[in-house]
Amino acid sequence: MVKGREEAKKIPPWQDVRAKPFVRVQNVTKTFGSTYAVDDVSVDIYQGEFFSLLGGSGCGKSTLLRMLAGLETPSAGRILIDGVDVTNTPPYERPVNMMFQSYALFPHMSVRQNIAFGLKQDGMRGSAIDARVQQMLALVKLEGFGDRKPDQLSGGQRQRVALARALAKQPKLLLLDEPLGALDKRLREHTQFELMNIQDQIGTTFITVTHDQEEAMTMSTRVAVMEAGRIAQANTPANLYEFPATRFVAEFIGSVNMIDGRVAGQTQDLVEIDAPGFDRRIFMKHAQPLPEGTPVSIAVRPEKLDVLD
Repeated sequence: MVKGREEAKKIPPWQDVRAKPFVRVQNVTKTFGSTYAVDDVSVDIYQGEFFSLLGGSGCGKSTLLRMLAGLETPSAGRILIDGVDVTNTPPYERPVNMMFQSYALFPHMSVRQNIAFGLKQDGMRGSAIDARVQQMLALVKLEGFGDRKPDQLSGGQRQRVALARALAKQPKLLLLDEPLGALDKRLREHTQFELMNIQDQIGTTFITVTHDQEEAMTMSTRVAVMEAGRIAQANTPANLYEFPATRFVAEFIGSVNMIDGRVAGQTQDLVEIDAPGFDRRIFMKHAQPLPEGTPVSIAVRPEKLDVLD
């Protein structure tokens, strides 16, 4: 499995105590009746990140994205964007745009008209619109497609038009709801790198929702794995893979062998584990104190195993 993007900076912002979060989600809860869709979620996201919310159906990732967009209002908690509390701010007053899974292109409009639509709604006119549309077409490599209608485009091209339209208004934050979900596997893999390159060029903060582990691990600076309305763990792809915080994260991110046992003893750096089915005890590096008898699970990735004759 690809382990994600390497950070260009020596100290990434989430490890820098001086860095100010660009997006702050503080103790956010969303209920529908008696059902908790999002349950006391807190997370900080930094300027220029490609941040993914990853999880299965019903985990709360899309509801959290919709609250960031202003399409849903939190039942409790706060959302801040660029230092401003936007918890109750309507979508059109937020420095945010959203790209939907369906792309939501107007079928009767050309590519150029689709991209220009939001700009006209904001009062931009004439040559300024033409210049911005041309800039967006160049960004997504569709310079010769401006006069085509959506039904004259491939799935990947429609996806790029939707991205161009979402970026045309130059939002500070772009939200992407399953942006590659409608594409076939081969095109999806190719488009992952196109999205990464575009995000690198413009520097806009991207937050995406996906159920696809490989997609999240490839594209993201960091990933938040969600389970039952909560964030089980948020970290870089490499750290999620190598150091999962819970059994759920270990099993959700890639293939893994789980060995259950109990703590039999511990030194300063090693924990001694008694595991049923093993004729000798297992020693693992672990710095945290674990009382004898504590039930534990060891996660072993397949590529870490050596088969000896």
